[in-house]
This record gives sequence, structure tokens and C-alpha cells, in this order.
Amino acid sequence: MRFIETFFNTKVMADYMPDLIHAMGVTLGLAVATIVTGILCGAALACLRVAGLKLVNFFIIVFADIMRALPPLVLILILFFGMPSLGLNISGWMVVYIVLSLVLTAFSEEIFWGGLTAIPAGQWEAGRATGLSKAQTLFYIAFPQAARRGIPPLVNRVLATTKLTALGSVIGVKEILSVSSSAQSFSGSATPLTMAAIAYLIIFIPAVIASHKIERRYHFAT
Repeated sequence: MRFIETFFNTKVMADYMPDLIHAMGVTLGLAVATIVTGILCGAALACLRVAGLKLVNFFIIVFADIMRALPPLVLILILFFGMPSLGLNISGWMVVYIVLSLVLTAFSEEIFWGGLTAIPAGQWEAGRATGLSKAQTLFYIAFPQAARRGIPPLVNRVLATTKLTALGSVIGVKEILSVSSSAQSFSGSATPLTMAAIAYLIIFIPAVIASHKIERRYHFAT
């Protein structure tokens, strides 16, 4: 009985449910925005590397290595507390969006680039032999195959990155963890944290199930 009163207090649930539902919307919106931006930018950078411009490729590689090496929390804190000293005031939501998008861009770029380098040279030559330009060969022949090969690792990376939206709680973004932690402090009950765990499961369990289906489909197809 005490366990239920501590972790599943119905009165506390009723009091903080509206705030948590709003926080779920914030978390979900942040996750979707990050996924779209990160994948599109990563694909663009991988395709740009195909051009073979040494200086451009150097900066892309450096960017990808730095973004993959630095902890996202460090980048979030640098942007949130450092930008105001330069006269730029960025909201907490935007800071988390920028950082997670950059991190996902770096990982997705490497995934797409790995897929492109795995395309046999003969397919590039066949495309050029049919009269396609290098760019057309890339977009019509090489990249679709690279994207297909990269889907399983990309899905895993997307899930890992979007769960980092919880880092927004450090800088006051009203996402699930932030709202539930605040509610726990005010109510003196662990129930809001239980609600947060359930909210994350509601959001990410369908994503995990979908990822398994996608991985199986493309594993057998490749």
C-alpha cells in the first residue's frame, strides 16, 4: 500500500497530468524536428563529399569527428550560457534542437558516407556510361542504395539521439524530465517521476517496435 501511495498516487497524477501531457508534446516536437534536420543535413553532407573537394571534405570530417566526440551536454551548456555573452539569446528549446541536430547530422553523415563508399565502382561507371552526369549517378543510383544499407544503423542512432531530449531539463526546457522533476519537488511524491517513465515508454516503445521491423525488413532485403 505504501509503495502504491509513493509511486502511483492518484491525486498527484490528476494534479500534474495536464503539465505532463504538454511536456510530452514538447519532447515529441523536439524529437521530430531533430530527426528531420539531422537526417537531411547528414545526407546532404555525405553527398557533398562525393564531389571530392579536399578542403570541403576536410571540414566535413572535422565537424563529424568533433560532434561525435563531444558529449551533447557540454555543447548544450556552452551554447546556452556562452551565447548571451556574444549578444545572442537563444531559447533553451532552440539550444537543444541545434545541438542534437548537429550530433545526429554528424552520425548520419558518416552512416550515409559509409554506404556510398560501399557502392561498387562498376555501378558508378555504368551510370556514367549511360549518359548520366556524376550528380545524376549519385542521386539516381548510388545514394538510394547507400540509404537502404544505412537504415538499420541510422534507426538506432536516431533513437539514441532523440532520447537525449531529456538533457533539456538542465537548462529549463519544459520537457518530460524537467516537468516531472519540478512536480516531484513540489508534491514531495515520487509519482511524477513514475509518470515521466510511463510518458517516455508511450513515446519510445512504438519507435523501438518500428525500428525492429525496419531493421528486419532491410536486413533481409540487403
